[in-house]
Amino acid sequence: MINYDFTPLSRSFIGFDRMADLIDNASKLGTTNAYPPYNIAQTGENDYLIELAVAGFAESDLSLETHENVLTVVGTKAANEDKGEYLHRGIAERGFERRFQLADHVLVKGASLENGLLRIELVRELPEAMKPRKIEIGGSNDEKLISQKPSGKRKAA
Repeated sequence: MINYDFTPLSRSFIGFDRMADLIDNASKLGTTNAYPPYNIAQTGENDYLIELAVAGFAESDLSLETHENVLTVVGTKAANEDKGEYLHRGIAERGFERRFQLADHVLVKGASLENGLLRIELVRELPEAMKPRKIEIGGSNDEKLISQKPSGKRKAA
């Protein structure tokens, strides 16, 4: 595998620290394993759903945390020694840590565990200042400007 060093970019671009971190994190994603398998779906214009196949894990074995636009899902499974000797063991019961990079303004709305699927609901909530707004075309703006001017006259210096 080819590793790229983005350090020179970090030294050259001032104020783009977040972008450099995103590039660095994206380059590290290829090194992770594929356990547990997951789906990502867009269920609405601003709604998303992550489903992780976590068969054998109870709610108490799973933890979710968001920090700086990263959603981290951790599964810890205690060793199961009550069944004797296995002839075949195909069900993975190992712990895992899966990270998802979230876009700006994407929040976790909730999570549920049903039939071995951990479902994490996400929503993108843009602040009012970032939402598009319609600007009405109306009468002359001169009337508004005249009413906003101070009534007193300035003296010449």
